[in-house]
Amino acid sequence: MKPSVGRLHVITDEHVQHRFSHLRIAELAIAGGADTIQLRDKSVGSKALIQTAKAMCSLCHDAGVLLIINDRPDVAMAVGADGVHLGQNDVPIPVARALIGPSKLIGGSASTLGEALQVQKEGADYVGFGHIYATSSKIKTGPPQGVGPLRSVCEALHIPVVAIGGITTDNMGPVVDAGVWGVAVVGSVCAAQDPKRATKQLKDALQ
Repeated sequence: MKPSVGRLHVITDEHVQHRFSHLRIAELAIAGGADTIQLRDKSVGSKALIQTAKAMCSLCHDAGVLLIINDRPDVAMAVGADGVHLGQNDVPIPVARALIGPSKLIGGSASTLGEALQVQKEGADYVGFGHIYATSSKIKTGPPQGVGPLRSVCEALHIPVVAIGGITTDNMGPVVDAGVWGVAVVGSVCAAQDPKRATKQLKDALQ
């Protein structure tokens, strides 16, 4: 059976900070109440990524938390992760579905309503829409979307919308009011002084 899409996605990152490993960030985020961990690391080879993903998969599944692998359906398959999240230039969603099967989650990134509708049409289980606010955790080619376009996407789609990009406890309110199913964060947790506490605060704000 395919799992339900989580509401608080913490994306692990060893580049916006250098104190914690992917695994340690996942541990702290889970302790703070995250229901989904996404492993994202474009800088390491497949062997190292699989080793990290295996450890994170055991951690997440022991805690009853979803593990999503960014970009790599092959790695998701290799370690038994719960799904994969794909960008606009990654493996096409139908190809990923053929690889990982019907029981795994597939998320697709979008930065426009048109892209979001296409992600839905191709069979994704959720759309990651953004960036909503300015963010330094990933290089962006365009300006922040803001909550107006986010609201339009939430109204137009019938699959869950997960907002991403610069989301904090201070600006969460308008995002939630736009109708999102959930949020995904990087720096708000990974770069926080206390990632566990930061995750709990985000969870409380989301609820």
